[in-house]
Amino acid sequence: MQPTTVIFDMDGLLIDSEPLWGEAAEEILARFNVRLTNEQYHQHTGLRTREFLTWWFSFFGISPDHLDTAETDLVDLVIQKVKARPKFQPGVPYILDFFKARGFKIGLASSSPMRLIDTVEDLGQFGDYFQVKTSAEYLPFGKPHPQVYLECARALGVSPLECVAFEDSFNGMIAAKAARMSCVVVPAPDQQRQLRWHAANLKLSSLANFNDLLLEAMGAPAETLKEC
Repeated sequence: MQPTTVIFDMDGLLIDSEPLWGEAAEEILARFNVRLTNEQYHQHTGLRTREFLTWWFSFFGISPDHLDTAETDLVDLVIQKVKARPKFQPGVPYILDFFKARGFKIGLASSSPMRLIDTVEDLGQFGDYFQVKTSAEYLPFGKPHPQVYLECARALGVSPLECVAFEDSFNGMIAAKAARMSCVVVPAPDQQRQLRWHAANLKLSSLANFNDLLLEAMGAPAETLKEC
């Protein structure tokens, strides 16, 4: 089935916010004398804020009584940092214009809270592109569960089989594939060589590398992973 719809992740894919999330998480966890390694932090990239904190609170034996305050403070801190240092990924204007010019329905499916999604949309002036924005914040399940992608497709009025999802995280890729969507991954440079991306249909080093020929190939099985 030829795709009619594209759904984008946000953090790390459209905006280089993962370092800012890392900084903010480090500051919040430092209150509890916890410091994560880079590897530990990236294990949970793509999860909801609550799930991220719940995991590490449990791991380090921190009382869950602090979860609500820590979650609110973490999101507030990320929003402050994003506003102070907005850095959009290479190829973002190109890829949005590419799909808009071809008449695609365009959605966004993120684990981030809607107030951060709205902040990024305003900073990037994306209001004319996204017909639907879906946050996993208040859904029963977050990524790697497919619910946020399925909900976005439902709101756009399309079958998941018509959708191409763009992701930068492993958990996001699993969510998109579990939703039965084609998936394009754009991993961080230090994760490009990892073998775990082979579940995707296509791996890019930049959003700017996508083109019509690659769009036509989106129906290919995952084992024919292409890299550009």
